[in-house]
Amino acid sequence: MVLQILTLFPEMLSGFADHSMLKRAQERAGVEIRLVGLRSFGVGTHRTTDDYPFGGGPGMILRADVVVPAVEWAMMHHKVPATVLWTSPQGRRLDQDWCRELARLEHIIIVAGHYEGIDERAREIVGGTEVSIGDYVLTGGELPAMVLVDAITRLQPEVLGAENGAAEDSFGEAGGWLEGPQYTRPEAYRSRAVPAVLLSGHHQKIREWREAQGLERTKRRRPDLLGGQIDG
Repeated sequence: MVLQILTLFPEMLSGFADHSMLKRAQERAGVEIRLVGLRSFGVGTHRTTDDYPFGGGPGMILRADVVVPAVEWAMMHHKVPATVLWTSPQGRRLDQDWCRELARLEHIIIVAGHYEGIDERAREIVGGTEVSIGDYVLTGGELPAMVLVDAITRLQPEVLGAENGAAEDSFGEAGGWLEGPQYTRPEAYRSRAVPAVLLSGHHQKIREWREAQGLERTKRRRPDLLGGQIDG
């Protein structure tokens, strides 16, 4: 899989891509993360990337004649056709099912918007899908791009250290609801003990306990995930 991130600030993402699971994904799982600086495609001697909005209004807009050539360049630098994602609070809400779909693709280009947005003609010319990580507004699309990359790459084989780790996460394939509570040493801390079942060594009982805890937590915190199918 090749993930290309188009951004005005590639330095914001370079350290992020070189650590933890993302580093493992690139070393073991055949994932390639490329950072493409939009300023390289800027217009004129000053490499201008943005301008004032027609019709007035606050802030600056990323120019279509900067973004479109950058996306086209990224498309040409991999043999597999790309799926283009635009970070935007107006986009489709990212969820785990969509992450699993994206994780099966071979080439994704993520355009990280900035300032007040991107000239609408860029999306019209290039196509693709706008993606939102929540109903709030950030300064730029770099953080959503990082979220996308992390959520997608961790689903690649050999990225997570534990077998079936992704399937057992909240929203994982194992149940589609939240993960239950987790514990580690010490067995007792400030008068609070680890549930005895987790110390029993009885794998079937532990699995049943975890499923029950996850279901109960989902009922309390995110009943919408159950789709009204379970009462209580």
